Amino acid sequence: MNIARLHFNSQRLITGSTLLAAVLLAGCASTGDKPSGMPVLYPNAAYKSMGESAAKQHLSQCMASAQSNGLNPYEDHHALASGAKSGAAIAGVTGAVSGLVFGRGNLNDAVKYGAQSAVVGAVAGGTRGALSPQRPNTIYRQFVQRCASEKGLDIIGWS
Repeated sequence: MNIARLHFNSQRLITGSTLLAAVLLAGCASTGDKPSGMPVLYPNAAYKSMGESAAKQHLSQCMASAQSNGLNPYEDHHALASGAKSGAAIAGVTGAVSGLVFGRGNLNDAVKYGAQSAVVGAVAGGTRGALSPQRPNTIYRQFVQRCASEKGLDIIGWS
């Protein structure tokens, strides 16, 4: 097999894996599977006196107030971007070292393999970051709990 054909096949592999990862990411992003993150109220005296619907309305107001004050129910650490960066870095270095070792010290091959591996690593890392579950924002929850307690409601947990 000649070098030009090998280069063409590796480019097709990288392009194909990049497109596949993009399709998978788009599918995952559109599902919107997030945990509910809803507070669970204890049926104390205030809850019983105002009734379930009024208690839930107060709770909804507290959650809306938290969001209007800039708090998000889930921590957003840009998992997709950070996963892509770390994947690109790890795979790029690994590819470059592999290129030096298996390419018998040819620096041009090392750079080429490093760049190709970085692309594949970025896609893999981005996919991993997109699929990682979101964690609840503790500050948001504390805000909602304090607001609810000021209305006499007692949050015992989150579902």
